[in-house]
Amino acid sequence: MIPQWLRSPSRAATTNPTKSPSHFSFSSFKDIDAILKEEEQQQVLYPQSPKRPSIFHRVKLSTTVLRSWSSSNRRPLTLPNADQRVVVYLTSLRVVRKTFEDCKTVRSILRGLNVPIDERDVSLDSSFLDELQGIIGRNKSFTLPLVFIGETYIGGAEEVKRLHECGELKKMIGGLPSVVGSSVCNLCEGLRFILCPQCNGSHKIYSEKTGFRSCADCNTNGLVRCPSCNPSGHRRISYPFS
Repeated sequence: MIPQWLRSPSRAATTNPTKSPSHFSFSSFKDIDAILKEEEQQQVLYPQSPKRPSIFHRVKLSTTVLRSWSSSNRRPLTLPNADQRVVVYLTSLRVVRKTFEDCKTVRSILRGLNVPIDERDVSLDSSFLDELQGIIGRNKSFTLPLVFIGETYIGGAEEVKRLHECGELKKMIGGLPSVVGSSVCNLCEGLRFILCPQCNGSHKIYSEKTGFRSCADCNTNGLVRCPSCNPSGHRRISYPFS
């Protein structure tokens, strides 16, 4: 057996290799090293706890969203008579699952901001679809939901979720009046529509002289906008198609 003091340095290095450190040892990386150690300790102590986005992630996300939003070359869209509130075009039908989930998510985000919201469900009133075609164009496709803040087009589901995550959405609605109390109407229970009181939802009115005729107060579904929770200044507007 060869004594330890007779062994060559190269053989000693091969028989007992040094392990690479798990963290940075250079002095300039001591802050990063401390952060990494703290995150590993948190993962060991609380392995099931959700990871909260760091401040670096939120700043990066905010910069990316604002840069892409400001540099977009699309034609700016405006919505007349929609100042001092948020207007969202959506659908409550479950025909397309992704569209329904996007509308549900955006509605939940907007209702949590405690500002006036004008929800225009195209599945309950076809006149809202005519409004969108007048704003965007008859031959142009779009995906619901579409959100306007103070007559200015903000975007769809992805834009709203990103703006909400980085905190910019709250800044954009800062000039709008606040809503006190619950945002769910007691009359329509959040549906924004009620049965027409003139025809009781049948969209037909009977008279002895003319027989049955279409009700002029409601839409084709026999519904009228809830007078309690919808803005009183909203009227059906005819838009020139582009």
